[in-house]
Amino acid sequence: MEASGSDEVDKLKTKFMSAWNNMKYSWVLKTKTYFSRNSPVLLLGKCYHFKSEEENDPAPVGSGWAGENEHVVIYGNVEEFRRDFISRIWLTYREEFPQIEGSALTTDCGWGCTLRTGQMLLAQGLILHFLGRAWTWPDALDIENSDSASWTSHTVKKLTASFEASLTGERTPKVPPSILKEPRRTGSEDEEGRNELCHRKIISWFGDSPLACFGLHQLIEYGKKSGKTAGDWYGPAVVAHILRKAVEEARHPDLQGITIYVAQDCTVYKADVIDKQGISAGLETTEDKAIILLVPVRLGGERTNMDYLDFVKGILSLEYCVGIIGGKPKQSYYFAGFQDDSLIYMDPHYCQSFVDVSIKDFPLEVLKASSREKYPLFTFVKGHARDYDFTSTPTNEDDLFSEDEKKRLKRFSTEEFVLL
Repeated sequence: MEASGSDEVDKLKTKFMSAWNNMKYSWVLKTKTYFSRNSPVLLLGKCYHFKSEEENDPAPVGSGWAGENEHVVIYGNVEEFRRDFISRIWLTYREEFPQIEGSALTTDCGWGCTLRTGQMLLAQGLILHFLGRAWTWPDALDIENSDSASWTSHTVKKLTASFEASLTGERTPKVPPSILKEPRRTGSEDEEGRNELCHRKIISWFGDSPLACFGLHQLIEYGKKSGKTAGDWYGPAVVAHILRKAVEEARHPDLQGITIYVAQDCTVYKADVIDKQGISAGLETTEDKAIILLVPVRLGGERTNMDYLDFVKGILSLEYCVGIIGGKPKQSYYFAGFQDDSLIYMDPHYCQSFVDVSIKDFPLEVLKASSREKYPLFTFVKGHARDYDFTSTPTNEDDLFSEDEKKRLKRFSTEEFVLL
């Protein structure tokens, strides 16, 4: 009887906290960001200089951090920057999605921010792989120019319901269609159509559904192998390994040429990366895999060590950077760029309504945003890692994490301040 009563209390507590978090994170305040016209703005390897907007001439980079990336094209158009930023996939708290197995939760408000930022990190990697860094969403500025001041999840819910009501009820198969199955077009329309289908397919992989390979439900399942459950807060280091497992276990044919390497103890072992790149996962192919390299690292103690700021900006200026996740304890953000010493980020702490990505032409609008002693962040070492075996496949299919991985993951406290 006592156990039954305790379960009822826990369920009531869960429902109360979910309701409170839904209300707490439903308000989106319209804020304005002020950029300097005298300093370049870097966004995931692309440089924009607003000062030359009316001159239509490239402006020189006046900072020393560019280093080897001085070849990056510099734009003098504010609209191009806005289009680029809005084209990034913005994943936030959601409510009223299908119930997470083993819990009563239908929302991730208050606890899923690191999983969301991890999804954004992986989404950018997939955009780079399938569409390239030059791609931008054609409808980006249409969203930015619309007057969508202060939305609550209720407003979004009505928008989604209205959109769905206007459809004929036709639904696509639950498995996202292949990029090769688009209608025939000609010239630039043909390429734009393929890119749009690919864009939607990538987003569908992150849907809040048990069927989505990188959706919240699947990520939580992989998190269970490291002792995490729905409702727990996930640290960036744990999320890195969860993302790796999700990519390794993805069965979609378009994802077989991608893998993730997670650095151990802030060290990238070159031979391990080369070995992982050549893994064919049983496919009859000799092509190398594309690798997303993740490096979990803690920058400072109680607070961020500012000595690392230039290095962080250097990473964000790389052409193939997929971004950085982290922030305050139990409050994760997705960092995508910077101007001077201010970082540009996307915030997952907004509660929006569930979007059913199985619906044909599902709305994309709600998935867009508008110590003094220095230590190396990570090192490159020749040879193989010997302390831990993260690349071997466990013999027990029910236990995706090896014993060494479990020990490794337990070392990371959820209170740690980590950037990835």
